[in-house]
Amino acid sequence: MSNFQYHRPTSLSEAFRIHGDVPDARFVAGGTDVLSHVRDRSLRPPALISLRRVRELDGIRVTADGATNIGGLTRVADLTSHAALAARLPALVQAARRLGSVQIRNVATVGGNLCNASPCADLAPPLLVYDARVRIEGPRAARELPLEEFFVGNRMTRLDPTEVLVAVVIDAPHAGTVSRFDKIVRVRMDIALTSSAVLLRVESGRIAHAGIAMGSVGPRPMRLRGVESFLVGRAADETTAREAGVIASAEVTPIDDVRATAAYRRHAAAVLVERAVRDLAGGAA
Repeated sequence: MSNFQYHRPTSLSEAFRIHGDVPDARFVAGGTDVLSHVRDRSLRPPALISLRRVRELDGIRVTADGATNIGGLTRVADLTSHAALAARLPALVQAARRLGSVQIRNVATVGGNLCNASPCADLAPPLLVYDARVRIEGPRAARELPLEEFFVGNRMTRLDPTEVLVAVVIDAPHAGTVSRFDKIVRVRMDIALTSSAVLLRVESGRIAHAGIAMGSVGPRPMRLRGVESFLVGRAADETTAREAGVIASAEVTPIDDVRATAAYRRHAAAVLVERAVRDLAGGAA
């Protein structure tokens, strides 16, 4: 491991000041991804700026109207045991419970999982179907943008090196919305070969709203807009679910790698979407 300075600010302003003094420094939260790259020397920053003592970035707040604010420094483990989240955003809690091991969940953070921008980031698909937004702050300004626009490519985001993801914001889901997360892995605690989050609202036997997102089937976590458009207005039945799976298989853009072939991932996408749409639509109906 290469030598580097390690800073532990207690406020965002202090963190930004340190970064101004060491422009090539890297912000780090849980460090489960960054430190692995430092160890294998694929990343050689002159300094790491730990955000773990910046308490303003931590915590889960659910407002009276059901909106949710999740601080970027919130540990994944905190999602798994939060009763209000389990009731309002079940797919997110399910994804958190499937992320890594107990040890990893106790260190990894929500902001870190998103900023790493891996195509297989477990928290991304559920947050995408919930239309989450990310709040970003830098030394000069703050901004907010949809999570779908935050991801640019494989491990690429719209986050400037001087900025920090401070929170994830989710509006209250519409009454009657149901959702779930699924993940296919080789062995327990492995990263996803394919993952999906499906959200539906069924009214009078027909799908009134749909959100479909997947991981590990393209260069970034992706929303399947074609499947969503197909589903809206369709009968909540087996035929619709089966056709949705076929469309999902055609819409994803997976690759062959050492863990799975593109053909397998396309098949898995079809299976996950068909199964989730069938089960959720049946339950909602």
